[in-house]
Amino acid sequence: MPKIPMQIDESINVLGEALRPCSNDPVTGFYRDGCCNTGPDDKGQHTVCIEVTAAFLEFSRMRGNDLSTARPEFGFPGLQPGDRWCLCAERWAEADAYETAPHVILQSTHINTLEIIPFAVLRAKALDVN
Repeated sequence: MPKIPMQIDESINVLGEALRPCSNDPVTGFYRDGCCNTGPDDKGQHTVCIEVTAAFLEFSRMRGNDLSTARPEFGFPGLQPGDRWCLCAERWAEADAYETAPHVILQSTHINTLEIIPFAVLRAKALDVN
């Protein structure tokens, strides 16, 4: 069941355009609306739309966040390489520092991501605009 946001930040992407959906299969986003929307409730800032890779899944598991194992009690199906997912900006930046950051979809990455990751860094890993 989607989380009902009390307040949501404007749905703008890092390109200054309307935020596009990241994934509906699996359904992603902090609010499980398919988009990397964010707001005051989203303490992890799940704003970076990524295309999951095996290397990133292993990195995340080694850092204590197993994203490949399903957690039905949380409505989480588990991720596989090729899935798209709204990732925490700080986790993406950490993976980038270890050269395991997955590609991003700029049109689906929320503008608030730029508070943590410079646009040039995101653009270098972009699948959609380069």
